[in-house]
Amino acid sequence: MSVASRHVMGTGIVIGALALTLIALLIPVRNFGGAAAEAAAVPLAAPAAASADDDGGGIMSTAFGPLTPQDRDFVRKVRLAGLWELPAGRQAEQRGSTPAVRTAGEHLIEGHTELDRRVLEVGQALGVALADRPNEQQRAWLDQLNRAQGPAYERMFIQLLRRAHGKVFTLVAQVRAQTRNSMVRELATDANTTVLDHISVLEASGLVDFDGLADSVPAPASSNDSRPRK
Repeated sequence: MSVASRHVMGTGIVIGALALTLIALLIPVRNFGGAAAEAAAVPLAAPAAASADDDGGGIMSTAFGPLTPQDRDFVRKVRLAGLWELPAGRQAEQRGSTPAVRTAGEHLIEGHTELDRRVLEVGQALGVALADRPNEQQRAWLDQLNRAQGPAYERMFIQLLRRAHGKVFTLVAQVRAQTRNSMVRELATDANTTVLDHISVLEASGLVDFDGLADSVPAPASSNDSRPRK
């Protein structure tokens, strides 16, 4: 074999070895990058899963479509809302000194009477256990309303109920957009109409402190404070 042939062969071997080395380096880099991207995506999805109370039951199959933990949490919260907002509405209808507050109470009674009937039907059809009394926080709100007097009572009633409806309105929209269960979707549609109506009549009272509609529960005015809000 001539010197030139040996030179060409040696050059080919070197080039081939370099090519194999490059391929070996690129393959693990691409694989590592894909794994890293998948791992990085996991934490981003976590907040959405944690947005609803998870009862640990997972996704259940029903005749009306899949039933997720978020669906069940929504159904339970609709029931809980009625358990304290109905008595609050009855109280406002009786104790309100202005037509606007009494009207808000009437709307709460009408809306939650029908919504409560619907949610009991949904709970029974889907096998979701529902509460039969307000939770601890809701009982505390009702106690505060019971103790309040005069203008302080009306401001407290409007503020507590407006804030509660604002919070649930966000959940209703989320469930309505995401659920694949037809019964839950219909309940969310009904709840959306009811909650929007209640928000409207509460705001029509002119007593909503919009600056106080924050994440933290607003501190109610003293039951003895009858001074007008500035």
